[in-house]
Amino acid sequence: MNIRCCVIALLLALSGPVFAADTVVVLVPDPIGIWLITFGIVFMIAEAALPNFGVVGLGGIVMFVIGAVILTNAEVPVPLIIGLGLISGLLLIFLLIRALKTRPRRNFSGDAELLGSVTPITSLQAGNAYVGWVHLQGEQWQVMSATPLKPGQQVRVVARKGLLLQVAATDAAPGGE
Repeated sequence: MNIRCCVIALLLALSGPVFAADTVVVLVPDPIGIWLITFGIVFMIAEAALPNFGVVGLGGIVMFVIGAVILTNAEVPVPLIIGLGLISGLLLIFLLIRALKTRPRRNFSGDAELLGSVTPITSLQAGNAYVGWVHLQGEQWQVMSATPLKPGQQVRVVARKGLLLQVAATDAAPGGE
């Protein structure tokens, strides 16, 4: 996620409740409250870049709200605190949903992806119709079959032994060789 989008969202989140407050916000510097709010904002922004599914963002929201409560003695309006806490919580929930949508993924490499793959024969070994070559997952693989192969024939990978794939014609039984 782009940091600029997070900064823009944060600025919008900070400006909305300020306009809704019925008093002008005047901060009397309280270093603990200001530091907690600053760290809370930093943690919420870091949540967008870290793969931890809400742990840092939740800590950021807690620090932000505690810092805002500390600054309540400095005449910070309660609607501002509540508004910022709610907007931060909604942003965290949105980020969690987006992160969880990316989790269930299928295999893109390894034996689990190779086995069962269907690909055409690209060429045969000279003088041997049982051994040939295929292009699979961006790589050239040497293949071997119990039946004679033809260039362009569709085959299914049934096993792998080192760098050699055992294949069967797609019209053959899927049990393999």
